[in-house]
Amino acid sequence: MLRANRRLVLLFSASLALLSVPAFAGDKVAHVEFLVVRSYNGKPVRNASVVLHPVNKEGKQSKGGVELKTDPEGKTSMNAVPYGKMRIQAIAPGLQTYGDDIEINQPEHQITIKMNRPQEQYSIYK
Repeated sequence: MLRANRRLVLLFSASLALLSVPAFAGDKVAHVEFLVVRSYNGKPVRNASVVLHPVNKEGKQSKGGVELKTDPEGKTSMNAVPYGKMRIQAIAPGLQTYGDDIEINQPEHQITIKMNRPQEQYSIYK
């Protein structure tokens, strides 16, 4: 039983180590830091979801992606973001969803996301 647990721990450790290495060693990757704040007062947005999706040459969102959560200071980061175009979405309760496409072309990026209050809804039935 102890031997089986030890094998399981070794297998888990090895798979975790492999996940931290980029899939292709020749690909360039960047470290990206995000700061999510409210646009109207500059205060950080805690526990906001920041979603990253790769975008192909036709401008379409590729399958796969990563979701990050901000800390109490509104910060989150990710290592090993591949160079190229990425679609960023930020989602937080009570705030308007943010979306933008950015080009990752440097080893380090710092991105500030300013989230707005929800806008008034318009209807032809008023």
